[in-house]
Amino acid sequence: MAEAGPSPARPRRTVLLAGEVDFDGFRQTARALLTEDAAPDEVEWAVADAASPGLFEDSGEASPERLDSGNGALLDAPSVTLPAPASPRVPAAFIELCRSVVLHRDPTRFARLYRLLWRLQREPALRHDTLDPEMAEARLMAQAVRREMHKMKAFVRFREVRPESEGPPLHVAWFEPEHHVVEAVAPFFMRRFAGMAWAILTPERCVRWDGKRLLLSPGASRQDAPAADAGESLWLTYYASIFNPARLKLRAMEKEMPRRYWVNLPEATLISGLAASAHERSDRMVEQAPTVPARRIPQMLAPAREPGAQAGASRLSMQSQRDAAASCRECPLGALATQTVWGEGPPGATLMLVGEQPGDQEDLQGRPFVGPAGQLLMRGLQQLGWPRDAVYITNAVKHFKYEPRGKRRIHKTPAQREADACLHWLEGEIELVAPMAIVALGATAARQLLGRPVAVTRERGQWLQRADGRQVLITLHPSALLRMEPADRDAAYAAWLRDLQAAAPFVSPVGDRENSGNDVGGDR
Repeated sequence: MAEAGPSPARPRRTVLLAGEVDFDGFRQTARALLTEDAAPDEVEWAVADAASPGLFEDSGEASPERLDSGNGALLDAPSVTLPAPASPRVPAAFIELCRSVVLHRDPTRFARLYRLLWRLQREPALRHDTLDPEMAEARLMAQAVRREMHKMKAFVRFREVRPESEGPPLHVAWFEPEHHVVEAVAPFFMRRFAGMAWAILTPERCVRWDGKRLLLSPGASRQDAPAADAGESLWLTYYASIFNPARLKLRAMEKEMPRRYWVNLPEATLISGLAASAHERSDRMVEQAPTVPARRIPQMLAPAREPGAQAGASRLSMQSQRDAAASCRECPLGALATQTVWGEGPPGATLMLVGEQPGDQEDLQGRPFVGPAGQLLMRGLQQLGWPRDAVYITNAVKHFKYEPRGKRRIHKTPAQREADACLHWLEGEIELVAPMAIVALGATAARQLLGRPVAVTRERGQWLQRADGRQVLITLHPSALLRMEPADRDAAYAAWLRDLQAAAPFVSPVGDRENSGNDVGGDR
């Protein structure tokens, strides 16, 4: 019996794609080859030099949404009639990977992608294999393409060219991409500069936007790009003026802006000189005396009352403080809030309660502690037997800081700089009211009253002393109780009342205070 000879070798096929970024042609041809079960070693991929319309011609319109068009041609392939098999199945994520890899400059990219497609039909688990060398290399190529697209968006610099005839100016840029990304990035510039006529010249491919269409053309030379103009001189002046030598990190800058791009960046001519003088300029900045910012609103603190003076005598000074605070712009909060929320209470109150800042309802009504947290505070004062008009109630910050979310305004904790801008208003209230003791409701109030950070959960219920000798009782802000889980709220509320009870000796009955009807706070 004669031995069977080796199976005849299948003829090698050559695929000619329409261009360097002919993804559609590659996809259609690869699908046909997979259907015929053509092995990767049986296919050779090539790219044709397709003629393109001139950059400044009106023909050759390209779609703004997808410039990569064309169909691959299968050359020297035998004419074979096969039954229609099932269409090859490819993961959607791999299709997107192919779109990026096709833009890479590696001439073997089409062969690499087809080999991966062929393997995916036989090794479905390949899509999840992060250690496969061929798949890893394809991902690195896609990453390099995406990085180059990002760099092109960042480092293209246009120069204005005035036409000889009347008409809008043309803005022209020269760029040297490492990969075939011009056509992929062109729609980004079309959307960003839709109202401007522009052109981007590169050594291999150029693109122009005339206000209606994206026009493609062959590559250009650097000499075709315009020379520097007056606008570039203005840009260099601005770039030099904003250079901060204290923040110079040359290696980090070179990582984000590699030196190969510098030749096409006007500001690159300044970098070496600015970097060389950075240390000297930093030293000069350190040696300079600090500037003292001028207060836009003078601090208006009335002197403390003499012992035995009438409490009503401070009413005019308190009113002047309120009027000045109403136009305060020492931090951004004053311009954003509805109004300044000043404190309320009798001028001779022996106990002062200080919270953090007004809330939404306080900002709208102009009174402290009238929102949900204020209602809880009033409930606690009632249970303790303290009338609201027996104590002076205020906040460390006089304006509402919030974050808009739809139609709601969500409370945001004031920054230390914002709290410090309000500190002189709080100190002015303390001097005018002259309480014997103060209750700090929360961490912000405690820090402003004592001049140092306070761990409220650890120091709550304790009396601490201010620099002026006044005692400060530390406890939670009522809003902290509202944020607790319902199951824990009752016990926390009871503990909070025990904290406040420590200040009971400083609460004078209304009838025992002189001029108890005089209120130095807001109108009621």
